[in-house]
Amino acid sequence: MNELLFLTHRIPYPPNKGDKIRSFNLLKHLAQHYRVHLGTFIDDPQDWRHVPAVKELCGDTCFVGLHPAWAKIRSVSALWHGEPMTLPYYRNTRLQSWVDGILNTGSVRRILVFSSAMGQYVSGDIRDTRRVIDFVDMDSDKWHQYSGKHPWPISWLYRREGAALLGVERRLAANFDRSIFVSEAEAELFKRHAPESAQRVTYVENGVDTDYFSPDREYPDPYPPGEQVLVFTGAMDYIANVDAVDWFAREVFPAIYARHAAARFYIVGSRPVKNVQNLAGLPGVRVTGAVTDIRPYLAHARAAVAPLRIARGVQNKVLEAMAMARPVLATRMAMEGIQPCPGLESLVAETPEAMAQQALAVLSGDAAAHAGQRGRECVLRNYNWGANLGRIELLLEGNSAGTSTASGRLGDISVQRG
Repeated sequence: MNELLFLTHRIPYPPNKGDKIRSFNLLKHLAQHYRVHLGTFIDDPQDWRHVPAVKELCGDTCFVGLHPAWAKIRSVSALWHGEPMTLPYYRNTRLQSWVDGILNTGSVRRILVFSSAMGQYVSGDIRDTRRVIDFVDMDSDKWHQYSGKHPWPISWLYRREGAALLGVERRLAANFDRSIFVSEAEAELFKRHAPESAQRVTYVENGVDTDYFSPDREYPDPYPPGEQVLVFTGAMDYIANVDAVDWFAREVFPAIYARHAAARFYIVGSRPVKNVQNLAGLPGVRVTGAVTDIRPYLAHARAAVAPLRIARGVQNKVLEAMAMARPVLATRMAMEGIQPCPGLESLVAETPEAMAQQALAVLSGDAAAHAGQRGRECVLRNYNWGANLGRIELLLEGNSAGTSTASGRLGDISVQRG
């Protein structure tokens, strides 16, 4: 079995947030075809208990503990060295030594890097080795978006990070054999910023476990009787999610609650920061914190909401809600990377007034009667993990069919989606 080095910035398990959903499914898929050597960080002490399960899928492994507070202090050194703070945040001599040792054996001829932060470990001249990087999202653009949501000097710091990280992304794309993004829109955005590497840029879409996220099972109702719930799911210490729920709770939901007394807005997700916890003091707003299973919260909600004003790539929270046959009230940015699905565009809104009107129509039963089923059909048609991730093997093997075309797709590959 061929050997492969796989580097991720966070342990790819459990698949309970966006990047870990993709990296876990990548690892699971690659382990069927390669002997995978995994190098990764663990930034949540609770994740150490998952190391044995991850090791079962791998050959050699290197798990490095990362303390976020110390990493932030370390990242400040970037201001004096002209590099993005992301790089020293994820820089570690033990992991670098392990990577060098794996490559020095001479048996690894394929490298898959997950996220721009990990490219620094294999950015030198490595002969006879094919390197592919999965950027997932264009992180540099995300930092630019963050800058617009914060006052000076944080806005300056975020703009600097975006500009510096774009330079790193361009260098990596120029040096790696192929660069992957999570959607066509994301790949096209990067091509505009890095035209010199456009011919080596493509995209591989996410998937959804539609057997797990199925509306056909019975789920216990987590809501009190009589509540008509709009639900947001996601990690609640993530800037984009915090901004989204704060905007919806303060700018959109009051108009809904005033006209529909049974309406409730549930914020379901782990590690809610203080700003999110404070939203529970608003009329009709509930903050749950971490839950063991988000499916009951989706299954018994009238609709999911994705009011994201900062976003890149594909939103797994949207795909999971669609797989559960729930209508999704979303901003354009939240839906940007998702394949067009006829009948769902009417649920996209940009203003508080428009989103409130859509929510009231859904709660009253006058709109989106078939949107939930259309959403599931869209997921079944376009977001099959096995079919989508099979494309990465072609890129790792240097198959000519993996060459990027003008549209960003993987050449002439024909994939049957289930």
